[in-house]
Amino acid sequence: MKFGKRLKNQVQETLPEWQDKFLSYKDLKKLVRLISSAPSSSDGSSESSESRKAYLDFVYLLNAEINKFNSFFMEQEEDYIIRHKELQQRIPKVIATWGPNGTQPSEVDYREEMEEIRKDIVNFHGEMVLLENYSNINYTGLAKIIKKYDKRTGGLLRLPFIQKVLRQPFFTTDLVSKLVKECENTIEAVFPAIEEGDGRKGRSERETTMVAERSIFRNTVAALQTMQEMRRGSSTYSEFSLPPLNLTDSDLIQSLQLHSPIPIL
Repeated sequence: MKFGKRLKNQVQETLPEWQDKFLSYKDLKKLVRLISSAPSSSDGSSESSESRKAYLDFVYLLNAEINKFNSFFMEQEEDYIIRHKELQQRIPKVIATWGPNGTQPSEVDYREEMEEIRKDIVNFHGEMVLLENYSNINYTGLAKIIKKYDKRTGGLLRLPFIQKVLRQPFFTTDLVSKLVKECENTIEAVFPAIEEGDGRKGRSERETTMVAERSIFRNTVAALQTMQEMRRGSSTYSEFSLPPLNLTDSDLIQSLQLHSPIPIL
């Protein structure tokens, strides 16, 4: 699949409020075409005024895109830190209030509150996976458009530009990856015990959660599959490529299921 089509698919698969935050790949591609096809100047030199203007617009847009990525990524990252802390604090509060030894013991209220927390954690996990994918696909897009520029113009932008990109906040996903793992650990450690109930009531609760989470799950599956494809080693792998993700298909599903009864559709 060509990158432009893959990017379009990812924009469609992500959260609606994120859709204008991705790389303006078409606009950059048009500028590369203008630079490479502009006629020579009247004095015979290779650079015309049209080519120079297109080049300046190209560089300006590249830097503007990086600033856009950084601003959005850091805003999301700050929000995730706060939300993660709040979710972690909700669990002991529910246990202390509605649990067997709580101040107001109630099995019904306990299950309802804990199920709501589980749903929020699963959705939160999905959003963070989408942000990791956001970082990956935008980096890949930048690397591809710079490669296209160098190939068509004979320029040498790729190495210095990518070295700059590798130092940008949007490329550094260590904190988000850590929060993703902590969410998975929380689900594994805390919630299996409250999801083993039987009877029609237990099934009804799980079905309600399934409907509420289906959309974010579908988006997250698409994001993980895209990350795996982009990070898969190939004959075109280079120092500018993202490292392999090294996830098997079962790992992809397991990282999403999180011991949940929600099917992957």
